[in-house]
Amino acid sequence: MSEVIINAILQAKPGKEEELRSELVKVIEPSREEKGCIQYTLHQDTDKAGTFVFYEKWKSKEDIEAHTETPHYQQYRQQTEPLIESRVVHRLQEVR
Repeated sequence: MSEVIINAILQAKPGKEEELRSELVKVIEPSREEKGCIQYTLHQDTDKAGTFVFYEKWKSKEDIEAHTETPHYQQYRQQTEPLIESRVVHRLQEVR
């Protein structure tokens, strides 16, 4: 089975950029410690204020599913919901 890559693009509501950034940072370390996590990186768009991009690489689809059930992920979703204007998630597979 091939690795699964997640690219999640989040846009903060106007005025909520710093608050969103602070909440997103909290989920990085516990996610990196999870079984099956190969890479879990948060990026900030340098041209578009308040746009954040998660780049995640997981060993399997099952590992991602387990990730979404963790308390830190659930907390992150709950805390960020009122701060997010839009969320676009791409599940990717490398073209070889």
